[in-house]
Amino acid sequence: MSIRQVVLAVCGSTFPQVKATCGDFPDWFRAKLPELDIELLIWNAHALDPEPDLTDVIGCIVTGSPAMVTDRAEWSEHLGQWLLARLQDKTPVLGVCYGHQLLADVLGGQVDFQPDGREIGSLLIRQTEPPGDDPLFKELPATFYAHLTHGQSVTGLPSDAICLASSQRVPQQAFRWGESCWGVQFHPEFTETIMAHYLAAYREQIPAEMRLQLQSNLHQCTEASSLLPRFVDFCIKKAE
Repeated sequence: MSIRQVVLAVCGSTFPQVKATCGDFPDWFRAKLPELDIELLIWNAHALDPEPDLTDVIGCIVTGSPAMVTDRAEWSEHLGQWLLARLQDKTPVLGVCYGHQLLADVLGGQVDFQPDGREIGSLLIRQTEPPGDDPLFKELPATFYAHLTHGQSVTGLPSDAICLASSQRVPQQAFRWGESCWGVQFHPEFTETIMAHYLAAYREQIPAEMRLQLQSNLHQCTEASSLLPRFVDFCIKKAE
């Protein structure tokens, strides 16, 4: 029997200094996923690599990126159309940070720069309403901590999308569209160490009075990280 695959659509790379100590985007997602009967199929979408063979694909995760959705880069526009095709064929999709924004954009929502600058740190996320039977969010508490770093955000949800979570500064931290498409602005693949590196990398964009507070308030964010194995489990069950 062929092994089932989940595509990891990679949308860029981390800072060289972070990569040297923590690895890169694919390493972080691999580390957060359980030993399930699936293969993580790496597709470097940002490099315009050939599209993956979908024969054994049961789901797709879209990573973050240093790029901006509103730049309309060729690779990003191509990936957006590929994602629309996956949604049409009912393939489960989870967009993370840039992936969250790209999904909102191609589904007719709005993405723009944060009006008051970058949101960054281990911050409190609040579910906007009882999650009901949502496969990813129903096991999460009403509030939980998550790692964040982004200069743009979803400023308007697509039609028919359901807002699942918000933060103090960003109303659309997570959404579901249809029965098997999710976007999360936060980073479930991050660790405390990775978050600390990003705080250092963006130090000059953080107001001086906030730096110490953010650095001293890092969290493990295990609840947020649990979304990744839960998504993969959803993909496996849907494929059975």
